[in-house]
Amino acid sequence: MPLPKETVGVLVMAYGTPDGPDDILPYYTDIRRGRAPSSELLKELQDRYQAIGLYGRLTRITQAQAAGIERILNVGEAGATGPRYKAYVGMKHWKPSIADAVAVMAGDGVRRAVAVVMAPQGGRMSIGSYYEILDKALADMPEPIRVARVQNWHQEPDFLAALAERVKDALKLFPEASLGTLDVVFTAHSLPERILTWNDPYPTHLREIGEAVARQTGLKKVHFAYQSAGRTQDPWLGPEIRERLRELQAGGAQSVLVCPVGFVADHLEVLYDLDIELRRLADELGIHLERTQSLNDHPLLLSALASVVRRQAEGGERKRSAFMDVYA
Repeated sequence: MPLPKETVGVLVMAYGTPDGPDDILPYYTDIRRGRAPSSELLKELQDRYQAIGLYGRLTRITQAQAAGIERILNVGEAGATGPRYKAYVGMKHWKPSIADAVAVMAGDGVRRAVAVVMAPQGGRMSIGSYYEILDKALADMPEPIRVARVQNWHQEPDFLAALAERVKDALKLFPEASLGTLDVVFTAHSLPERILTWNDPYPTHLREIGEAVARQTGLKKVHFAYQSAGRTQDPWLGPEIRERLRELQAGGAQSVLVCPVGFVADHLEVLYDLDIELRRLADELGIHLERTQSLNDHPLLLSALASVVRRQAEGGERKRSAFMDVYA
């Protein structure tokens, strides 16, 4: 049944993750733009998922995030006097796909929506690639849907407050005597180094997140690194987190806290790349390593995202930013 005309769709987009072992090959093939991985690469990814023992976790978390955003938008005075909001989940590389979500939204009669990517930093590859997929899906709709696009939300106060809370919780895992000399590394997913030639905001946004959280928590020894680089011949942004850990150990570090602020949910890049692979290296180096818990459906994260969506919706149909005009 079509929804009321005043309903505003909220398209919540995330990377995607396989639902089970049999999904890893098609999932990996989609990431590689239709090129099947070699048997060696496939086995490596299969082994990683087997090691964390979880499938579909990112999808479930994203669905919980979307439900939470929808709930916040529809309660209180603003919810009573403003439009009704309905959230939809679309995955970049798995199901439900972004095209699937747009089709459901259109079938519900939604003609105006706000799209947001579950990644705080903006950029051509980090955010722009999602909107390219979205544009293709919208072009296939028989009736137009106006979609306002959130370009970044890395400086939302509630998002930063949620991260600061996670840092404070993680600091309790270290002896109090070590806190004054504790090294803290903020990380985000690496991207090809060529983004630097575009004046892409992605690296700046990572630094702005880390510096803001450091101010709120009183951190003194703050570092930045990248993780989970792709398997291509292109150079990727660095320093890579393992390289950074070795540098810190060489400089005398004994305790390190890793804050993967570029990720807002538990998935492979957190549960394997950090919790298994990086921890193994830390043990070899004799470093006490901890990481902050992922935000997942933290109330402050949902509040931040609801605020971003509401501002976009209340702003009406915005023109696409100059950044998107250039890079879409």
